[in-house]
Amino acid sequence: MKVVAYNASPRKDWNTANLLQSALRGAASIGADTELIHLYDLKYKGCTSCFACKLKDGKSYGKCAMTDDLTPLLESFTNADAVVIGSPIYFGDVTGMLRCLLERLWFPYLVYTKEDNRTLFSKKLNTLFVYTMNMPEEAVKITKFDESLSSNERLCNMIFGGNSQSYLSTETLQFSDYSKYVSDMFKVEQRMKRHQEVFPVDLENVYNLGIQLLDK
Repeated sequence: MKVVAYNASPRKDWNTANLLQSALRGAASIGADTELIHLYDLKYKGCTSCFACKLKDGKSYGKCAMTDDLTPLLESFTNADAVVIGSPIYFGDVTGMLRCLLERLWFPYLVYTKEDNRTLFSKKLNTLFVYTMNMPEEAVKITKFDESLSSNERLCNMIFGGNSQSYLSTETLQFSDYSKYVSDMFKVEQRMKRHQEVFPVDLENVYNLGIQLLDK
């Protein structure tokens, strides 16, 4: 069994990365081989609408024709038994690096057809999205922000055919030392206390989701 995690945060050892590592530890606890890939180490761009992946009898039909650092990662999706994707939320959405990945990942498998089956993906793949954000949990509920993120789950369900779910870690810690930054809008002691008490719960929850990922 192989579980691959993709870190779409520019930070390799902070909230998003730590949650991804916890999910992988959960998967590893039941025997999975795991791998963590940092997207910000790579050079690539999003879909360019060349439509080579849709060309009848084309050599790139059903796969992205672009060649860059993302190419081997797109292939790794077909070899994985489950995938974890993590991103901080910037200005109400996932990072640009993740958006570019998802465009190139989803579109080649999506078929412009009237048939019920609109995917070329050849097996069922479970996916887990892990999001970290500054927004408090109460604000997420009021704004129904989690519902806006659920479109990623729906697309993964449609294209990969497996089970897709999301986990939101809210009101996360931006810095280890707030005194170094202009950040007086935050109640630092309260935020530090929350990180000490709540973030370990997030880590445990994601660990358990890492185990569940391999349930068929």
